[in-house]
Amino acid sequence: MFRSVLVANRGEIARRVFATARRLDIETVAVFSEADRDAAHVRDADKAVLIGPAAARDSYLKGDRVIAAAKAAGAEAIHPGYGFLSENAEFAEAVMAAGLIWIGPPPSAIRAMGLKDAAKDLMQKAGVPVTPGYLGEDQSPARLKKEAEAIGFPVLIKAVAGGGGKGMRLVESAEAFDAALASCQREAAASFGDDRVLLETYVTRPRHIEVQVFGDSQGNVVHLFERDCSLQRRHQKVIEEAPAPGMSDATRAAVTDAAVKAAKAVGYVGAGTVEFIADASDGLKGDRIWFMEMNTRLQVEHPVTEMVTGLDLVEWQFRVAAGEPLPLAQDEITLNGHAVEARLYAENPATGFLPSIGRLASFSLPTNVRADSGVDEGDHITPFYDPMIAKLIAHAPTRDQAIADLAEACADVEVWPVKTNAGFLVRCLETPAFIAGSIDTGLIGRDMETLTAPAEPSAEALATAGWAFREAVERRAGEAIPWVELKGFRLNADPVTTTRLFHGDKALEVEMPAEPSRFIHVESDEAIVVFEGGEAFTFRDHPPAADGEGGTAGDGAIRAPMPGKVTGLSVKAGDRVSKGQPLLTLEAMKMEHALTAPFDGVVADLAAELGAQVSEGTVLVKLDAA
Repeated sequence: MFRSVLVANRGEIARRVFATARRLDIETVAVFSEADRDAAHVRDADKAVLIGPAAARDSYLKGDRVIAAAKAAGAEAIHPGYGFLSENAEFAEAVMAAGLIWIGPPPSAIRAMGLKDAAKDLMQKAGVPVTPGYLGEDQSPARLKKEAEAIGFPVLIKAVAGGGGKGMRLVESAEAFDAALASCQREAAASFGDDRVLLETYVTRPRHIEVQVFGDSQGNVVHLFERDCSLQRRHQKVIEEAPAPGMSDATRAAVTDAAVKAAKAVGYVGAGTVEFIADASDGLKGDRIWFMEMNTRLQVEHPVTEMVTGLDLVEWQFRVAAGEPLPLAQDEITLNGHAVEARLYAENPATGFLPSIGRLASFSLPTNVRADSGVDEGDHITPFYDPMIAKLIAHAPTRDQAIADLAEACADVEVWPVKTNAGFLVRCLETPAFIAGSIDTGLIGRDMETLTAPAEPSAEALATAGWAFREAVERRAGEAIPWVELKGFRLNADPVTTTRLFHGDKALEVEMPAEPSRFIHVESDEAIVVFEGGEAFTFRDHPPAADGEGGTAGDGAIRAPMPGKVTGLSVKAGDRVSKGQPLLTLEAMKMEHALTAPFDGVVADLAAELGAQVSEGTVLVKLDAA
């Protein structure tokens, strides 16, 4: 076994790898950008090396700087994590050429599976069933549209070099194809440096099933059962679980055998995931599951597999990379109970899941489940990287119990002032269809309005805020005030205390109980924040306009919700627009975000320029009401 390892990544995955390394008494080395000088993964490591400016393309994606950092720190091995350079065959070759141990699959396997069209062709030859579609070299918009029409709508456009839901679009009609293709190609080029795409038939009731595989340098390949990742939003996973609900022994054998066959076809070594799409219109059937792609790295959702098998997949990666055989044979790997994982993102579901940035003044994760976090309280969420800040994983003897435990954990998340999707996760986990196991990749999309509806504070949360304000007044008074001490006093009647609060611009008359509620809250800048159900409700004793707040989309000023780059303009000055119509596209945190019209109106002024970098709060479009 090697004595030291550098993790060529950041955040949650770097901390996860460091945890196993520490347990095995392996020295840890972090790399960091200028934006991550004080990041949690830097604090965790035994050594840390600066590799460049904030932008990933100038730091974490610079393979030569990562290798130089490993050499300077005396690291013997490099673990790439996921994302960034993890599936870059040239980087893997450079690591090995530098005399370092590469904790990942052979570059040949990365190349074989790295391009979706070539991978599908290889899988067909290996006897693995693949999804029907277009994998041709002609990438002209006219040819792609013609092929899409031949396949039949709806159709999926997918980046050839894609992954993680980036560079992927579902197109419902021929009329929507051109715009979707252009957006997909822009996102693919920005994320992977390759704008080529393929087309797939869209399965109307699809489930996303994936199989964890492991290979060693002695030629052994095993599977560690399957995961179901069907709860997705915009093709990005939200909830993952293992094993897949409704999976019969026969279907499990078919899909895991296909995954092992796929891994052996490319001489796979290390941890990998073979992803399948299943037609769930009539349950899970072995002959209705097709190969989609192979991720030649550790997956974000690997903890659910660890929980149901009792294995440490990072330790397996270390041992295989060090030349050891697989720790267990196939018949020694068993399933135990059920595990469910939720991804906690710094984003605001109420504003179309726009990323949220800033300092984590309050950050507390539940203790009743496993929590893999990339940040600590006081850390900053920046606009430069993926917005995932933690993963919560529950494990229990039954699926129902695991779901209930995870829902409770998500409800206990306390984060402020950065927005998170914790409340959204609670609602997803409590959806009757999900609890019943009647799931497919369209479930969240169909229930989006309900799942993202603005949450309302309970009477108990309101009472907590009321008492907090009253106690703050008493503290500021500096001494007991007789009339304040007579809280709710009434002659010949039970005491009743009422107060007026503002939640946003909504005035609330709050009746409080005789004793304070026990909800957790924080105070800042004359505001009270109460945590409930994964939400952070902010209250004031005066309307927000009194603080000079305003300039929201309600007055027609469309502002940049975060720093980003303008990648698309859909309107020009003088255009009439309808409520909900896309106005422009902003790229931030490696994703494109459409800004839409808040009401019917006319574009009075267009300040945004294509390709411009804008700061948070910049007015991009000004609308006049129709």
